Amino acid sequence: MADVKFADTLKTLPEFAGAKLVLTDASGAEVASIANAPGTAGSFRVYAYLAQQHGAINAEAAAEGLAIFAEHTEDATRNPGRHPNIDRLIGLMVSGETLGARIE
Repeated sequence: MADVKFADTLKTLPEFAGAKLVLTDASGAEVASIANAPGTAGSFRVYAYLAQQHGAINAEAAAEGLAIFAEHTEDATRNPGRHPNIDRLIGLMVSGETLGARIE
């Protein structure tokens, strides 16, 4: 399974309409957004899929997301800050926090 690549897995995920995905903390405050635009469209699609499947971005969703990001997760682990949307998932795995998500 180590040969699974992000681009291949991404093609299997549903597409979502919207300009951005807004992530919110437990109080409903916006903590981040991911644009549905070149450079972040893949992350937008992964996070939207995870929110649809799990109802929020929790530790279980984060684990699935890290598997989907495949080789990029390995790169993010070696180079913190290079992939902020993956870093966020790693952080959720550690903290156990849950983020709400909505498409706008």
